[in-house]
Amino acid sequence: MSEVRQHKYVLDESEMPTTWYNLVPDLPSPPPPALHPGTLQPAGPEDFAPLFPMDLILQEVSQDRFIDIPGPVLDVYRQWRPSPLFRAHRLEEALGTPARIYYKYEGVSPAGSHKPNTAVPQAYYNKLAGVKKLTTETGAGQWGTALSFACALFGLECEVWQVGSSYDAKPYRRLMMEVFGGKVHRSPSDLTEAGRRLGADPKNWSGSLGIAISEAVEVAATNDDVRYALGSVLNHVLMHQTIIGEEAILQLAKAGDTPTHIVGCTGGGSNFAGLSFPFLREKIAGNISPRIIAAEPASCPSLTRGVYAYDFGDTAGMTPLMKMHTLGHDFIPDPIHAGGLRYHGMAPLISHIYELGMLEAEAVPQTECFSAAVQFARTEGIVPAPEPTHAIALAIREAMKAKETGEETVILTALCGHGHFDLAAYDEYLNGRMVDNELTDEMFAAALSTIPPVPVG
Repeated sequence: MSEVRQHKYVLDESEMPTTWYNLVPDLPSPPPPALHPGTLQPAGPEDFAPLFPMDLILQEVSQDRFIDIPGPVLDVYRQWRPSPLFRAHRLEEALGTPARIYYKYEGVSPAGSHKPNTAVPQAYYNKLAGVKKLTTETGAGQWGTALSFACALFGLECEVWQVGSSYDAKPYRRLMMEVFGGKVHRSPSDLTEAGRRLGADPKNWSGSLGIAISEAVEVAATNDDVRYALGSVLNHVLMHQTIIGEEAILQLAKAGDTPTHIVGCTGGGSNFAGLSFPFLREKIAGNISPRIIAAEPASCPSLTRGVYAYDFGDTAGMTPLMKMHTLGHDFIPDPIHAGGLRYHGMAPLISHIYELGMLEAEAVPQTECFSAAVQFARTEGIVPAPEPTHAIALAIREAMKAKETGEETVILTALCGHGHFDLAAYDEYLNGRMVDNELTDEMFAAALSTIPPVPVG
């Protein structure tokens, strides 16, 4: 008879955090400000007002360590929060590792991912501001699904530009957005000036998050009752996701464990920030000392192979300039299966703390990711979305190192969504059609040359 072991750690509804955590005040130096692309002066609230309601603009620049979560947002969160923390006993046994592996599972949300954690408050604050419609981009479709869901709850229209390669490969994700009331377009589209101009170049046919952002921003910026919602990258988005890490701290206390490694997948950075920032606060305070590692796709490695520079957040150059690790706003990644990680830049705040040496980054090829995902599914019973497979693969790497060294290793990772609409990708892997493309420095050179020159000083 096998030993009875605790596998799932849950919080009561009364234990759900009621504040978001803002990392900025705890850093040794502030992140560089966004710049107006014309004047190269720090962007002010008026520069963001055509895109975001004032409540979100104030959160973007806030120096408050904690910000209260509004009651109506908490009411929606309670539909799936607190989300569970699992100990991956069966995966540990299959690996033969002494490492203890925990994963925080966000696939229990209505959208099947972590994205509603910010979609719900963004829809709420826009509703308060009298906005009638939100526009956005989506890569894999998880963010578009989450915003469509949130807009339906608060009576807003939602218009989504989905990256072309994902639109083509994931029709059921598009249908889920439409069920929630979202209107979905393939990007690049002929509905916007940016889409028509960029779509005329054959190299852009598969699309990118940068192109889709340009299209959504254009529509929002040219209509008074329309605003734009972003699913990652910006400070307020990362902050909304910190409820993940705040819950995980409480759940690991119930497990009586302390992480030595925190691993999260990174595209724009919201999932990674949501898990890691509360633990980074505790590390800064001297309470814990984990390694914090960002896992990014080898085909879009902004942290490990990009440059730290001011660049546009979109391909058409319509956004303020942000200091971030970037591959160049003109970079079009290979149409990998992890569509949510196909973004040319990393969140400015994550880029800043990476420059400060407060986190590490590793790039992982997609075949290794799907190998890890299949092993995870066959041991833990959850089919992961392609995005968190990067973190799972890196967690397995660290678990196998522990097997070799015998060092006590406690790994925490974020399983930020399920892969129920990504089975075509699993079909390619299982049938040997998935490949890893080798990227040379020359392939990055053209896009890196488009980064605008910004004087240092």
